[in-house]
Amino acid sequence: MQPVDSIFYVLILIMSIVVHEFAHGYAAYLLGDNTARLQGRLTLNPLKHLDPFGSVILPGLLVLMNAGFVFGWARPVPYNPNNLRNYKTGTMIVSIAGIFANLVLVIIFGLLFRYASVLGLPVFIADAVLVHPFYKIAGMIVMTNLMLAIFNLMPVPPLDGSKVLFALLPARLRHVENFLEKWGIFVFILFVFFLGGVVFSIVSMLFPLVIGYDLLPFWSLFQV
Repeated sequence: MQPVDSIFYVLILIMSIVVHEFAHGYAAYLLGDNTARLQGRLTLNPLKHLDPFGSVILPGLLVLMNAGFVFGWARPVPYNPNNLRNYKTGTMIVSIAGIFANLVLVIIFGLLFRYASVLGLPVFIADAVLVHPFYKIAGMIVMTNLMLAIFNLMPVPPLDGSKVLFALLPARLRHVENFLEKWGIFVFILFVFFLGGVVFSIVSMLFPLVIGYDLLPFWSLFQV
């Protein structure tokens, strides 16, 4: 990947993560919790959300290493589940709000990719000498947000899927939550580095359903 493409890729990842975190805070706000708003986190300003390692260093390293996937995180938007109108249901809604936001971006930019020619852009031709930058950016947004949505479905802390799992666990299985809360970061690291390829395969399967073009040939546009 060329340096300029790498920079755009990391910027797209950062903004996608920011939207993800904003969605958590906004969902909590709608359900009765003002914590994010009172702490100035109910905003799309990336400077309010960035985690130096998770938002910049790790994604940059994964891009430079050609890891096949890029992942990252922002500082979690704080919320108090005790302020929610319904503790269990509210916790689940807040948890999946970020994933939902990523999927909304997938749908929006997937549709724009498919129908950009209606807006006056040239038709996307993968083997053309020059591909319009819009298609590259839109495709990267789709790919990145699919990756974030699928990763966050995994029931491992600190991913959102774990919070949904914990909300559904019966009391007799609380030891599972305690174990994952204690050792989840290690499970998460193992998951990222050993099962990241599985997530990439799922993204590769879903990507053409969204934009109508296979991921790997599309990704090859950035390798020249």
